[in-house]
Amino acid sequence: MNASHEIKYDANGLIPAIVQDAGTNEVLMLAYMNAESLRLTIETGETWFWSRSRRELWHKGATSGNVQTVVEVRVDCDEDTLLIRVQPAGPACHTGNQTCFYRTMQVEF
Repeated sequence: MNASHEIKYDANGLIPAIVQDAGTNEVLMLAYMNAESLRLTIETGETWFWSRSRRELWHKGATSGNVQTVVEVRVDCDEDTLLIRVQPAGPACHTGNQTCFYRTMQVEF
């Protein structure tokens, strides 16, 4: 990530982070980062997030072993959303599914 980017955090100090499998381009999950979790992600090369429910930092895979090795960090055109491209060591979802987006809504177009 180019240091010239001015990341725009929301009023709670958070920025959405879309996590994508760098090999398949599948979207794995959406989580939130604060400045500390982004710094840890860049420093360690593995994803760190801010848990809004537990109000604490969490290292993805610390408990499950399903760490996400960072390949690239991108910022969108408005600089208010991140795309974290990773090599996953296992499922992204706490349910055991590869992706958190495994359910399809029944809608008519």
